[in-house]
Amino acid sequence: MCRTDQGEPGEEQDVDATDAVFASLLEDSAEELYEQAPCGYLSTLMDGTIAKINSTLLGWLGLERSRVVGRMRFTDLLTVGGKLYHETHFAPLLQMKGEVSGIALDIKGAVGRMPVLVTSKVKTSEDGEPLLIRTTVFDARDRRAYEMELLRGRQVAEEARRQAEATRARLQETLAVLQQSLLPSELPVVPGLEAASYYHTASPDLLGGDFYDLFPLDTGRWAFFLGDVCGKGPQAAAVTSLARYTLRAAAMHDPDPVTVLTTLNSVLHERYASGEGHYCTVIFGVLQPANDGHVGVHLASGGHPSALIQRADGSADYLPTPGGLLVGVLPQAPFTAARTDLLPGDTLLLYTDGLTEARTGPKRELYGDDALRAFTAARTPAGPQALITALSGLLASFGDGLDDDTALLALGVPASLPTTASEDLTT
Repeated sequence: MCRTDQGEPGEEQDVDATDAVFASLLEDSAEELYEQAPCGYLSTLMDGTIAKINSTLLGWLGLERSRVVGRMRFTDLLTVGGKLYHETHFAPLLQMKGEVSGIALDIKGAVGRMPVLVTSKVKTSEDGEPLLIRTTVFDARDRRAYEMELLRGRQVAEEARRQAEATRARLQETLAVLQQSLLPSELPVVPGLEAASYYHTASPDLLGGDFYDLFPLDTGRWAFFLGDVCGKGPQAAAVTSLARYTLRAAAMHDPDPVTVLTTLNSVLHERYASGEGHYCTVIFGVLQPANDGHVGVHLASGGHPSALIQRADGSADYLPTPGGLLVGVLPQAPFTAARTDLLPGDTLLLYTDGLTEARTGPKRELYGDDALRAFTAARTPAGPQALITALSGLLASFGDGLDDDTALLALGVPASLPTTASEDLTT
């Protein structure tokens, strides 16, 4: 059966009906489209006198046409602020450019101030002479409400940000005070010795677990320790406080380094037997000054990096303490002891692993023990304070490669007896 290009009779009737509907919708006159437009229309003379205005805008204003046309100027429809802006910005721009678009103003509406967006354009004659100004006015109440909501949201966010910054500042101040409470406010003056220390805080928002101390024993001996608690935060601070107290108390009872670390191990393991990560690394030692000017050092290590000695002849090497176990991990733990003598000009350096585990160079490699030894050997032996100053500068040079707290404690025999008290760089 052949088919033609002509449509079916029913389809033609549907098309005719659709055309009729659209034709009826488009029968609005130009005047009706002007008067009932969804925005306000008005035309003014060049001096602003209103010559024509549509019903939409009259409805917003709540005014009769007879009171407006020929009797009011465009600026009479504006609020005080709107008038000021019209005189200082709107009118000069319109005169200069011949048109302005989307200017936010407020008109005196029937129910109070009404935000609108105004666009005006100057109609000119064939000779270019301005004849009148045509203006459209769009209702901006929803937009203004949206903008106000955005503004309120920004204000709330800004206030929340300020409060968060203030809270963080208070927290940092509190953490700094707590951190200082875990360290000696200053190192004591030790006859025949020099001492210096430094503490680098990797983050002001985290409480670190590095600690050190130097204090007197009986018969002219002095005890020292430096350690690093696993983890950060309040729990690490609690372990640090317990470790410092235990080390001091144990040293007063029996200052033998291995005995002191064994006591600390028992206390930590018993106190935190049911938890995880409550352990630390520690070096504890005793200084015994001798009449011939040298100082005997007897120390023991529990899993801590070996102490480094800078000798007066310019050499530098570690004092090996292999095999010492972390303190607090097991109920019974072995600790390694070592002895040495510090001669005039020698300096003993203790440090936490934030220093040697800093990331350096483009490949972010560990700084390491060898680099620390080389750095120390390259420094002219000038006592603990000079070495600590050099190392604090080294720590600063690591930048964001240093992501862990670092404690430094240096003890040395001066080449000549000091005349002033020991200095403490603790920060």
